[in-house]
Amino acid sequence: MAIIAAFIVVILLAVALIPWMNVLWKGVITVAAVCVLALLSSIIAAGALSGNHFEQLFRGSAITGPIPVRVDALSGFFMLIINFTFITGAFYGLQYMKAYRKQSTDISLHGISFILAQASLLAICVLQNSIAFLIAWEIMALSSFILIIFEHGKRETIKAGINFLIQSHICIMLLTLAFIWVAMKKDSYDFRAITLFTASGSLLTGVALFLCFFMGFAIKAGFVPFHTWLPYAHPAAPAHISGIMSGVIIKIGIYGILRMLLLIRCDYLLVGYIILFVAVITGIYGVMLAIVQHNLKRLLAYHSIENIGIIGIGIGLGCIGIGKENNVLTFLGFAGALLHTLNHSLFKSLLFYGAGNVYQSAHTMDIEKLGGLGKRMPHSSVLFLVASLAICGLPPFNGFVSEFLIYKGVFSGLQGSDKLLLSGIVGALFGLPLIGGLAMLCFTKAYGTVFLGRARHAPDQLPREAGAGKLIPMYAVLLLIIGIGLFPQIFITALDRPLALFTGINSTAGLLPEAGSAGNTISQVGTWALLFLLLAGLVFWIRKKITALKPVTPGNTWGCGYTGPVEKMQYTASSFIRSYRKLAEPLLLIHKKKKEIKEVFPGDGGQETHPYDKAEAWLIDYPLQRLKGFFNRFTFLQNGNLQFYILYGVVFITLVLIVPLVADYLLSLVKFLNKL
Repeated sequence: MAIIAAFIVVILLAVALIPWMNVLWKGVITVAAVCVLALLSSIIAAGALSGNHFEQLFRGSAITGPIPVRVDALSGFFMLIINFTFITGAFYGLQYMKAYRKQSTDISLHGISFILAQASLLAICVLQNSIAFLIAWEIMALSSFILIIFEHGKRETIKAGINFLIQSHICIMLLTLAFIWVAMKKDSYDFRAITLFTASGSLLTGVALFLCFFMGFAIKAGFVPFHTWLPYAHPAAPAHISGIMSGVIIKIGIYGILRMLLLIRCDYLLVGYIILFVAVITGIYGVMLAIVQHNLKRLLAYHSIENIGIIGIGIGLGCIGIGKENNVLTFLGFAGALLHTLNHSLFKSLLFYGAGNVYQSAHTMDIEKLGGLGKRMPHSSVLFLVASLAICGLPPFNGFVSEFLIYKGVFSGLQGSDKLLLSGIVGALFGLPLIGGLAMLCFTKAYGTVFLGRARHAPDQLPREAGAGKLIPMYAVLLLIIGIGLFPQIFITALDRPLALFTGINSTAGLLPEAGSAGNTISQVGTWALLFLLLAGLVFWIRKKITALKPVTPGNTWGCGYTGPVEKMQYTASSFIRSYRKLAEPLLLIHKKKKEIKEVFPGDGGQETHPYDKAEAWLIDYPLQRLKGFFNRFTFLQNGNLQFYILYGVVFITLVLIVPLVADYLLSLVKFLNKL
């Protein structure tokens, strides 16, 4: 109780102080508040992960009823992820926002929204009253909206923010409908009523309720086809907000899905197949669109969708394991999903911080205009490279660990004889390598084009490395990325209690030796990969020592035997993936702007490609166009004639008076006929 009271006091105090401080102290108070909130909540979260579940019942009101605050191992795990990402984002943002010091009022609102976003995300993890949960969700949506539109002077930023806000409220509408359904049946807003409702009904009722919740949470998580807000919001937001949004805000959708799986009694096998199908499509479609993007942050946004697909594959496998009573499959599926949730929050926030360094140094996110930044930004280059290797699932980094667990779950599922199960597993087995291969293509393009070669356009001022204030939180993330890759057994063991909620088995007790051996295998792979990297580093160090006394002549980056005399003769990002684009074009929507080259020595010519999301075109743009066309049929009503407007008012008032009378007459007639 004392921790919760202190939590609320810190929020109120920070929100009250920030508007009255100068720009420097606004940032300091924001960072301090984030750290204190993280410390207070992490005490409870760490206790829950060690087996000490926290529960506090608040009286509430006549509307909400009692408001239970419950922190189990699942809540604790997500709370720790939220806190770490917000701390690194706050310290990085403190330096990033120095470029906007003149916008004092905007920074005040930004700092307050940052604190409220963290507090609301933590509240969502612990509140188990439907109304209180929806209020916290609304605060999270509104504070995130304000964080996204910080640079509100840009038209595309406002468009992205409004898009996010609209889809967030569609999400809230779906969640509200599901909660109302439960409340109507059980007359309670407590989350335990969800279990009572589905336990007393049919399995199909449970599936229907879960799908309603799933669609709501899928919008926030970014599952295809509910993902269309995400590629707009990430590029529009400041870099530290993009890192937090990808790192934890979309993960709150994953938390919601996992929480409902614990509460709802349904046909887990059917639910597992549905999630697995959606997840495979999400992962493949996300990475396919990421490859053809020209904006670096938009490219990273589509990779968030891809990784949500990977997490979804793990959740789907875990649900199938519950349905099949296969504890190994359940353990590996949910372990991979939970660990990849943590891993993605690390390497994706690091990638967005790196993109922020690039933006504030080169003043553009257009990949086609970048190049050669590795020499001028060596720290950012190395950090971005490591995060790129991690997101591609390569050892000895953390992405390999979680993806290995999911792969092991897929192969363990192949041992059954159920044809439907085998079909789903084969789909996952096809999807995961395809996602990984395309991710490597994408980040080879992104890293190579941005950091290698030579600058493709002359910048107004030479790029320079980010300051220590930005690099220190990035290196903190890097240490955890490497730590998970080298010592995975520690982190897999830390997942025992969250996983026990799904399996009912403590894996360290030796009841699941097949699953327990996964950590040892990953550790061995990570160790050998580290030794290989150290050996490679030793070779380069010896080479450097041998050549130190010899004259060195600097030259251009090797260009396949020929280095062009001008920067524009390098490969562009688009030309690098041209073969892929030709193969994938039937599945994607790519607009081309082309000027043919017709002479031997042409004066000009060129081609531009502008990718667009086909799912957005079909599911959002087309219905809106049809709706707009329908309403345009009634434009004749707005004819500017005052007499017609007076007539509309008279007709409306007449209908208001007549309709109740007619309804009352019809009701009386029905009663009379019933008596006969």
